[in-house]
Amino acid sequence: MKKYKIEAFENLVSAFQALPSIGKKSAIRMAYNIVMEDSFSGMKLAHAIEEGVNNIQRCKKCHNMSEDELCFICSDEFRDSSTLCIVQSAKDILSIEESAQYKGIYYIITQLTDLDEYHLREVVKGVEEVIFAFPPSLATDTMILYIEDKLANKEIKFTKIAQGVPTGVDLDNVDILSLTRAMESRIKI
Repeated sequence: MKKYKIEAFENLVSAFQALPSIGKKSAIRMAYNIVMEDSFSGMKLAHAIEEGVNNIQRCKKCHNMSEDELCFICSDEFRDSSTLCIVQSAKDILSIEESAQYKGIYYIITQLTDLDEYHLREVVKGVEEVIFAFPPSLATDTMILYIEDKLANKEIKFTKIAQGVPTGVDLDNVDILSLTRAMESRIKI
């Protein structure tokens, strides 16, 4: 008996399934919808992906997503540049911005091995408070201590967002109310 297989469809399913949080059933539904029910949306999606991959880069100052050398936050002269929020990813910035509770600037540090200490020292010039907005874990506590130590000679107040963000959960998976409360209730460290 010959196995039923359409290679182009299987490739599309595999591409969707490679994305975070997309299982086989969801990947099949999306692929089927694009090729059989709404090919126009499929072409729009393909174009949006191509545009995103070709035009989005890292901001030279904070490492956020940007279409220009500086992101929209670093380019905004009305942001509070005395407060710097350090996060692990651009997704975290999107989550915090959606809460509309923070009007300062950001800096992304994914992991300690990626940290450019000279660049960070340049970014913190004029900063009075550094807020660490990391999900709680031993690794992030270590990162906080390390950064604090490297900036110890600066007159900077160090705080971190309050507990309430579950351990091991990325900020983009936290509801807005919990994230808002965490930002409002940050604590001195």
